[in-house]
Amino acid sequence: MKSAKLTPVEWEIMEAVWELGGTPSVRDVLDHAFRNGEKAYTTVQTVMNTLEKKGLLRRKKQGLVNFYRPTRSRAEAIKSEMLLMLSRVFKGSIPELADSLLSMDDLNIDEIEQIKKLLRKREKELRGDQS
Repeated sequence: MKSAKLTPVEWEIMEAVWELGGTPSVRDVLDHAFRNGEKAYTTVQTVMNTLEKKGLLRRKKQGLVNFYRPTRSRAEAIKSEMLLMLSRVFKGSIPELADSLLSMDDLNIDEIEQIKKLLRKREKELRGDQS
């Protein structure tokens, strides 16, 4: 699987492709992601072609229309982006990443409780607990 860093507009377009499911066209993505005309058809088409070159979309032409499907799931793309950031910013250290996130000023008690719950769940999975 290629590891390709996505730009913000590429993420917007990939999110639309994942949300739409199947094999959406450029028009489908444009109508879904940019309902208020924030992007031109040609811009979306160019970005989708770039995503194809990066190996994140596959294109199939039917008549005059190109249809695209993702080559990886949203979860796989997130994991790839996280690994890039983890490597680049935290030298691969997950504890350093966690410390940075937990040190954020706008983290509230409810979010801390959610994180604790996620950690307990993951710990159980790793220990093989069935409870």
